[in-house]
Amino acid sequence: MTDPDDVDTEQLLQRAGQGERQAREQLFARLRPRLRQAISLRLDRRLAARVDPSDVVQETLAEADRRFDEYLRDRLLPFYPWLRQLALERIIEVHRRHVRAVKRSVEREERSLPLPDESAVELARQLFARGSSPSTPLRRREMTARIQAALARLAARDRELLVLRHLEQMPTRDVAAVLGLSEGAIKMRQLRALERLRALLDDFAEGML
Repeated sequence: MTDPDDVDTEQLLQRAGQGERQAREQLFARLRPRLRQAISLRLDRRLAARVDPSDVVQETLAEADRRFDEYLRDRLLPFYPWLRQLALERIIEVHRRHVRAVKRSVEREERSLPLPDESAVELARQLFARGSSPSTPLRRREMTARIQAALARLAARDRELLVLRHLEQMPTRDVAAVLGLSEGAIKMRQLRALERLRALLDDFAEGML
């Protein structure tokens, strides 16, 4: 069954491709909240005082507007994954300027950009909800460190898959397009990644999430 959102997006793309400016603006507006959420999940919290996610959204949409005709010509990705890719490029640049923790090219960095602690904990909660959070700062720091260590031991593509599916709530078809795999391969890798992460977390997850 076709997703109504996909139909709406395709219709807006067709109208925008025919030169209808209002359709382009409507397309950007309907994806702005989703894009902001994805940016917030990826933006290092050390940058909170200096970088507003809304500014990154605005810069991303401005870049998308400049490159819109190029996108319509090539269509190498579905529209939202393409928009999200532009956002990740902006986030990587922000990290280079402010944190100086990102050294490699954008193409190699996309799947290895560090996941902020809050997002890593939220991912674990969504996957393995087990009750209340730790009550003391020490326990919270210990939990966060162990979750990050477990995520780091996953293959980079599997870690990104879990983030895309469970934090960004991206449909399987879009995850497949982003990672360059078939939808069947995505489903199989997701199951294996969940089993691997669960095994890594088993020693300390009980009573901590």
